[in-house]
Amino acid sequence: MWCKRTYREEYFQILVDTLTGRFLPSFQKKPKRRVILAPKFYYFDIGMANYLLKRKSIEPGSETFGKAFEHFIYHEIYTYSSYSGIHYPVSYWRTASQIEVDFVLGDHEVAIEVKATEQASQRHLKGLKSFAEEYKVKKLILVNNDPYARRMGEITVMPWKVFLDKLWAGEIIE
Repeated sequence: MWCKRTYREEYFQILVDTLTGRFLPSFQKKPKRRVILAPKFYYFDIGMANYLLKRKSIEPGSETFGKAFEHFIYHEIYTYSSYSGIHYPVSYWRTASQIEVDFVLGDHEVAIEVKATEQASQRHLKGLKSFAEEYKVKKLILVNNDPYARRMGEITVMPWKVFLDKLWAGEIIE
């Protein structure tokens, strides 16, 4: 059946077709909670987004810095999926009550939350804990700017450099 697309959908499809950006689908496997179904969109180059939004600089500690940091980690995860030959699905999970996990790898094997903070706190773990209540997850990871890797209960807190080393060594998802 043919559906009429909106201008917005056409615009984003052009961006996808020209490899300017890509959609990150919502994880929707048998949720107990009501989840958001709309995909997220990531530009290939965050500089493009900054230009369009007329951002001059991104200051550490700002909300914009946090989004740029998440964007950076997303592209590393996506690139590793392609270059490794594993081609695992990457999605995100968000409930209607705004509980979120930034990235779900594979068939809910790994859940990753990205925070640009230097110190992990319990509030940063809320999304990962909620996701683990609904799905059997092999690894729960918080990627941030902490100086040291450590465990907070069942969640592993990793500095971004450690996370990327483990990702590219094939230690995050098999």
